[in-house]
Amino acid sequence: MINSTAFAATIDTTQSNCPQEMALIPEGSFKIGSDNSSFVEERSAENVTVTSFCIDKYEVTNAQFTQFVQATGYVTVAERPLSKEEFPDLPDEQRSPGSLVFQIAKPGESFLSWWHWTTGANWQHPFGPDSVIAAKENHPVVHIAYEDAAAYAKWAGKSLPTEAQWEYAARGGLDNTTYIWGNQYSEKKANTWQGIFPFFNTRSDGYLGTAPVGSFAPNGYGLYDMAGNVWELTLDWFALGHDSKTHSKS
Repeated sequence: MINSTAFAATIDTTQSNCPQEMALIPEGSFKIGSDNSSFVEERSAENVTVTSFCIDKYEVTNAQFTQFVQATGYVTVAERPLSKEEFPDLPDEQRSPGSLVFQIAKPGESFLSWWHWTTGANWQHPFGPDSVIAAKENHPVVHIAYEDAAAYAKWAGKSLPTEAQWEYAARGGLDNTTYIWGNQYSEKKANTWQGIFPFFNTRSDGYLGTAPVGSFAPNGYGLYDMAGNVWELTLDWFALGHDSKTHSKS
């Protein structure tokens, strides 16, 4: 497992057709968030409306991000050292480029101890400097910061979705369901953790880490991996709950 932050991109549209590999999401209103979660940041809000838009059917892959980097020379946040001016109290070795890598935890370890800062980890080396993405061209690109995702989307002539756009699209036409396919969990519907997190994963879905995009059935809008596989970035800043989105339109 790795620091699994990836993304899809959107474009606004008033047309009935979207570019290839994108899906048209129709205008509509829904209840964002959930009140059945122990996470306060998931508190719901009613009457959230989105206008129609196009969104990538798949998460951005290593192959696609490679094309972006080759065309622009872009260097991701994880590949840049921290500046001495901004972090004068850090020793040189702690300012080296890197990212967080997930390691299965041992019983008794403290909360979040399963995330390990790893020098040299980035999108090209997801587990550290000795790892590569060869043969994983169709896996979602990871170790991506917001700045990186926004740069890619701009290069592609798109933008990151708002949280409302992303969640509305993820629901695939359903509302008030626990999962994007309904209310019954299934290990065959998405690449998720089976077993006791973060200590043991049975791999019942066939994967320990990321899966190639499109490995599981799409949702009602024809979008893949809108649950499981990797976390995804949106345009919005983090907030506790969704109160500010009540009666909003995006």
